[in-house]
Amino acid sequence: MARTGEKKRDVRAGVALLWGEQEQPSRGPKPSLDPRRIARAAVVIADTEGLDAVSMQKVAAEFGVSAMALYRYVPGKAELVELMIEAVLESGPDLTAAGPGWRPRLTEWVHQCWAVYRSHPWLLTATAMRRQVMGPHQLSWLDSALAALAPTGLTAAQQHQIFLLAVGLVRNTAQQRLDYDEDHNQEWSRLTGELLARHADRFPALTDAIAAGAFAPDDTDPLDFGLERILDGVEALIARNGQG
Repeated sequence: MARTGEKKRDVRAGVALLWGEQEQPSRGPKPSLDPRRIARAAVVIADTEGLDAVSMQKVAAEFGVSAMALYRYVPGKAELVELMIEAVLESGPDLTAAGPGWRPRLTEWVHQCWAVYRSHPWLLTATAMRRQVMGPHQLSWLDSALAALAPTGLTAAQQHQIFLLAVGLVRNTAQQRLDYDEDHNQEWSRLTGELLARHADRFPALTDAIAAGAFAPDDTDPLDFGLERILDGVEALIARNGQG
């Protein structure tokens, strides 16, 4: 059911567009554009100006046509965003360099996934939107992760949960990077330090942690640290299942 004030989408048409299965006209001049070219142009805009800057009018200007001309190929911005997601996921994943073994293969998968999010910060917002279906390239990432986990002997449900943990780690790292502001962090640290100095008795564990340098800058990579903990947990789960 569509939300109030929300235009109801043609789901079947959207799926056909995303999967390249839309009917092609048998007569008339050859189309001068195609959905993939339009999506790639939109990606360039989003990479430089953010997702909010992407509009049918702005993308149309890249091709020297009117916004109405684009609707022949893409019904609206929602469908355009789905095509943009497909465009940036098209090149991967490729785990051949990781060699055998589920752990190095899943590690490589996470690093490649993170590389996409790092290159396209808007992807975090785009993939959080309400969507109808995933395209073939997005599904290929899921398929690749499950293939990496297949030798573990874990259940399909457990493998899927591990995939969700891995994606969640990447997305959380991307969100932290997006939100990071050095000036804000320094101001936050100063104000928090002043508050804790006055109320140390109310927050003894936090006060001790700060005194021990828990929040001091270090060389720990948050993505690698989180990934290693997930992988250690998977190994423990495999071992536990083997003892059952």
